[in-house]
Amino acid sequence: MGLIKVETLQDREQFVRLPWKIYKNYPNWVPPLIRERKQFLNPEINPFFEHAEVDLFLAMDADRTPVGRIALIHDRNYQALHSDSVGMFGMFESVDDPSIFGLLLDKAHQWCMEKGFTRLMGPMNLSTNHECGLLIKGFDSPTMFGIPYNPEYYEKHFEAWGLQKAKDLVAMRLDLIKVPDYLERAVGKLKQRNRFKVRCLDLGRFEKEISILWDIYNSAWSVNWGFVPMTQKEFEFSAREMKSIVQPEYCLIAEVEGDPAGFSLALPDVNQVLRELDGRLFPFGWAKFLWKKNKIDAYRVPTLGVKKKYRRLGIDAWFYYETYRLFLEKKIKYLEMSWLLEDNKSIIEPMHRIGGEIYKRHRIYDRSFTP
Repeated sequence: MGLIKVETLQDREQFVRLPWKIYKNYPNWVPPLIRERKQFLNPEINPFFEHAEVDLFLAMDADRTPVGRIALIHDRNYQALHSDSVGMFGMFESVDDPSIFGLLLDKAHQWCMEKGFTRLMGPMNLSTNHECGLLIKGFDSPTMFGIPYNPEYYEKHFEAWGLQKAKDLVAMRLDLIKVPDYLERAVGKLKQRNRFKVRCLDLGRFEKEISILWDIYNSAWSVNWGFVPMTQKEFEFSAREMKSIVQPEYCLIAEVEGDPAGFSLALPDVNQVLRELDGRLFPFGWAKFLWKKNKIDAYRVPTLGVKKKYRRLGIDAWFYYETYRLFLEKKIKYLEMSWLLEDNKSIIEPMHRIGGEIYKRHRIYDRSFTP
């Protein structure tokens, strides 16, 4: 058993396809699109690599068969913003063998020491702007699009190696029954005050709209734990990846006298389709995707934020109301809001009030080292 650094196309192919070995008996795991994963990890395509160094490693058994993997990440933008000497790990997968966990995480430790980092943090796939966190609660239901899934045994092996909780991320589920009366009344008052306007995304001017959303995103989330701004290239890359599934009526933009103030985005849970495609859109996957896309009955709200200077105007309440109302019209059964910082009361408390409950929990771990 040993480690190899991913350097060849064949190595990268094995790295991307390893999860199929790990999850063959896990019905709640949803296979990612192989093409998308390859593009995401390609430094020539993904602009994240313009400010980050990423080393990929595979753990191989005696027969040279992959049994584990890890990505080690030096995000220069994160380090510059947080003045934190930290290396990150992500894309982690392993069979249930503590020796393989130790092999991969020991490599992460060695890598951190070589680069002068005093702390290891993760999992990040590849930053807080992407999938992140280890699932520790909520294994009994399928994962939503854009949220990672892992076997339960990961937690015990992580903690046995010495990783400790840094922060928990929660997902809240809201079964859609009826818009709460208090929310109806609140939005009625907001309409009378007329302090802001809310409109839908205009796909006809997609590039301009993405610039507006990028500005709001980096402003509204700037004080969140672990936040690192996305470059405009990164944001555009992610937006283009999602363009085929975005429905304009579920992307709401608030403006105050023409100034972009906040936005919320709800995405259909395309995992309901992807789980049947086994990672492939060709030759028949696109047909199945397009046919079943309209049958999706759940949505995820990955982003809902308002610039700090506009947070007392009730924009967030309007977003909750309008999204809830639209979902009821379309007969959507439930939504998930994720991920949320466990201590973000400004989002969690309003979600509780309209009937949301925490039902999944992911954990970011860290471990400090003595140089």
